[in-house]
Amino acid sequence: MSEYYSMKIAGLERRLEKFPVNDKLDIAAFIIFGDVELTVKGSEELLKKVNDFDVIITPEAKSIPIAYEMARQSGKPYVIARKALKVYMRNSIEVSVTSITTKKEQKLFLGETEVNKIKGKRVLIVDDVISTGESLEAVRKLISMAGATEAGACAFLAEGEAADRHDIIYLEKLPVFIKD
Repeated sequence: MSEYYSMKIAGLERRLEKFPVNDKLDIAAFIIFGDVELTVKGSEELLKKVNDFDVIITPEAKSIPIAYEMARQSGKPYVIARKALKVYMRNSIEVSVTSITTKKEQKLFLGETEVNKIKGKRVLIVDDVISTGESLEAVRKLISMAGATEAGACAFLAEGEAADRHDIIYLEKLPVFIKD
């Protein structure tokens, strides 16, 4: 039987199913896919909190709806740091990352087209959840490699100790669940 954690995000009540990360830790899974109401409202609330920016960047995949909606509401473009190199991504740059939900090393890529969109620009990093900060640091490296400047980093949720960070903006704190 599944366990859930209930919370309010951007004034909307949501139930998040809990999943084990390992024998000592569970997390409540925040999946934005398909939740149009929360995507729209949460993006609106985040845009009120962030600094001025020129372009949004987000790591693939769960935060893509948020980046899209923030781009739509702000009228600013967005790019996606892809997890796999595609044939149409010429002269790509890449960094390695390991996140809490993936459990293995991955790579994030920007092709020449995306690099040209952010080069010399103030770039806002958008994610769904910031937890360990590994994905955030990988995107920061890509921004630097592309010759862009970070305008800020934001997410709907800051998980666990990430809520104590001073270098991110978020809507709500998401606890982690330590098992005895």
